[in-house]
Amino acid sequence: MTSFISWYILLTLLGWITFPLAYKLFPGLADRGYTLSRAAGLLLWGYIFWIFTSFGISQNDVGGILLALVVLLSLSVWALLTTDRRPQTTDNRGVRDPSSVVGWLKEHLGLILTTEILFLLAFAFLAFVRAANPEIVGTEKPMELAFIDAILRSPQFPPHDPWLSGYAISYYHFGYILTAMLAMITGVPGTMAFNLMLALVFGLAAIGAYGILYNLLALVVDQRQRTPDHDAVRRPSSIVPLLGPLFLLIVSNIEGFLELIHRYGILWSSGNSPTSRFWTWMDIRDLTSPPAQPYVWTLQSVRYLWWWRASRVVQDYDLAGQWFEIIDEFPFFSFLLGDLHPHVLAIPFDLLAISVALNLFLGASRGTLNLFGAKLHISPLDFGFTAIVLGGLAFLNTWDILVGAALIVFAYVLFRIREEGWHWDRLEDLALFAIPLAIVSVLLYLPFYLGFSSQAGGVLPNLVYPTRGAHLWVMFAPLFIPIFAYLFWPADKPKPNWRLAALTILGLTLLLWAISWLGAFLVHFKDPTFTAQYLLSQKVATLGAFFSAASLKRLGSIGSLLTLLAILIPGAAYLLTADRRPLTEEEVSTVRRPRSTVFVLLLILLGGLLVLGPEFLYLRDQFGWRINTIFKFYYQAWILWSLAAAFGVAVLFQNLHKIAGVLFRVVIGATLIMALTYPILSLATKTNDFHPPFGYTLDDFDRVRRENPDEADALEWLKSAPEGVVAEAVDPSPGGSYGPYARIATYSGMPTVLGWPGHESQWRGGTGPQGTRHDDIPTLYSTPDWNTANDIIQRYNIRYIYIGSLERSITPPLQEEKFKSHLTVAYQNNSVVIYEIP
Repeated sequence: MTSFISWYILLTLLGWITFPLAYKLFPGLADRGYTLSRAAGLLLWGYIFWIFTSFGISQNDVGGILLALVVLLSLSVWALLTTDRRPQTTDNRGVRDPSSVVGWLKEHLGLILTTEILFLLAFAFLAFVRAANPEIVGTEKPMELAFIDAILRSPQFPPHDPWLSGYAISYYHFGYILTAMLAMITGVPGTMAFNLMLALVFGLAAIGAYGILYNLLALVVDQRQRTPDHDAVRRPSSIVPLLGPLFLLIVSNIEGFLELIHRYGILWSSGNSPTSRFWTWMDIRDLTSPPAQPYVWTLQSVRYLWWWRASRVVQDYDLAGQWFEIIDEFPFFSFLLGDLHPHVLAIPFDLLAISVALNLFLGASRGTLNLFGAKLHISPLDFGFTAIVLGGLAFLNTWDILVGAALIVFAYVLFRIREEGWHWDRLEDLALFAIPLAIVSVLLYLPFYLGFSSQAGGVLPNLVYPTRGAHLWVMFAPLFIPIFAYLFWPADKPKPNWRLAALTILGLTLLLWAISWLGAFLVHFKDPTFTAQYLLSQKVATLGAFFSAASLKRLGSIGSLLTLLAILIPGAAYLLTADRRPLTEEEVSTVRRPRSTVFVLLLILLGGLLVLGPEFLYLRDQFGWRINTIFKFYYQAWILWSLAAAFGVAVLFQNLHKIAGVLFRVVIGATLIMALTYPILSLATKTNDFHPPFGYTLDDFDRVRRENPDEADALEWLKSAPEGVVAEAVDPSPGGSYGPYARIATYSGMPTVLGWPGHESQWRGGTGPQGTRHDDIPTLYSTPDWNTANDIIQRYNIRYIYIGSLERSITPPLQEEKFKSHLTVAYQNNSVVIYEIP
């Protein structure tokens, strides 16, 4: 409880420290960046700390963290002193604009109070959930904890790789630096900081989504209040924007609802051997088999891991019928699972990037900047902050920079179209903005890129794995329904350009299809040997037969493509005609104010393109199929579409009346029932109905001490021991991951010779850096010859040799006598001994 309170107070103070700077950076937003101040402050604080430590200006310690905080405080004081203090005026939304930060705070107490309550409740809610199941075991949680503990032990940056001694971390690890920074300043161990950071990300994401919806609704003109000569503007409700965090963080796909009706035997025939055409057609693993009787839902009658299946809805099969696993996570699943992975850590900063794009779209970053000989229509301060945010996304979760960059760049272009009208010069604006922004974003984070390598190796064609429409709707139905309703609601939208939109979207789809086949023929099928082997694996005789079979399969799964076209074409139709001529001064100040409609259409369009892309192409990685591409692209689409869906529900609730209003509310109510089934039932399963067998705690080390007290004592000793490389048992399988290995490095923060070989290979694009480590460590333990062992010790500069229950169970068997004869026992208890090399 004390640690939770310390983190809450720290982040609240950070938000207040940063708010004057956010107020200056976000003049176009109705909330003036208040809901973003915590996330923006954490990003800037972490960036200053990281860059200072990377260049040796400070150390990775409390002093370095406080120095970075002083710099942030100085920037905020500067922003406060330089804020315009003229008398109150009217902003471009027709709302009184207080000239000072204090004046704004006095006028927005409802927003402030709602934001603070929401942050506290969201932070406390997920902390409570994590306290009921705080275990950092399974999936990639050990990897994430290893990064946090390694950063806590590294005196400088880049931090050492805990699972490959002698190397720095080669992974997008900014989120773990932020976690370790907060842990260090509050005195919290990594095993507790892991769970607190999950809760903090949930809280920051909640107020971030709330703020975006608040700012969008501030631009909405209620149809009932419109007058012929002026669009009446009213301050948005402080309650309605709560739909933002609801749709982003709580609403889930409808697989949970399908689990429920499946468990009750619905749509199964009666008898001893029930059958079901529906469940066979649906083809979601574990749901194609009949449920056990009696048909009832209890914690004892369902599979514990039933909730896992919601992240594996999409099913890929090749032409031969071979199944390939696909990941399709969504935010609530991520927080339920408790994986502190980069895609989770990046959520609040994705929302920050969306807010930067909205502020830019509204023209609030207007200014002039000459950079690399190019004239940019943005102020230097806003350009620099945008570059820090965009570069930070790459450091947090490299996949996210594509979406963040696209949104920010197109928001800038739409701003230029609104100011100058459409002309081919706008393409020049796009290039002159995007290229310098990309260069500066990379330069600001150059130390990260210098030590970063990746498994990504280009793009591969997707010829035989179309997503079925049924699976796409199970995944996105709670977002599709409000988005379709909003798109086909004709009010408050410009006249659509259906012809141009249809030609553009259909042309893009055909282009992607053509590129996939052209790439396959130019790169893969030009090799006769590969072609023969591939056709054999697909059980077809010729390339012509393969093309026909693949085309028929895509036609059989046409539902997903039709769904995406039904979203993309209307979105593009409205967007392509929005504000295409320059505004007069009168229009800027009164009638044709910038509207949230255009920005929401941009969110919908980008989300659709993210889902459309993997239908034809996917990124090459060590998996070899589109498992990771679907995972990353669908996750980003969920973030964009959830905000658009929440906006659509809010607007239509206000503007649909009589029969249309009733029908819409009934449909949305039914949709939410299906979408909220998963979070309600899965929380009960995951937390044992909130009755944890060993009580509530946020510290996973309590479990370690309970399960293996001798190892826990040894780990405590290592945490305070001098820095050094530790040897421990290695997974015997060549690509081993996810097992009990690398536990000593994970919990102590010390580098081990080799942790999970499979993950190290993914991070570094191959096994080259591992060398012969996978064979050397078993030899170190099993050889009776001291000289052989000593050669390995010297080769990897090993300081500690750890022998516990796992090391004693390895094959070939442990030969400990050589260590006893030549080394000093640094630590020993009932079942653990640690030898130290002089």
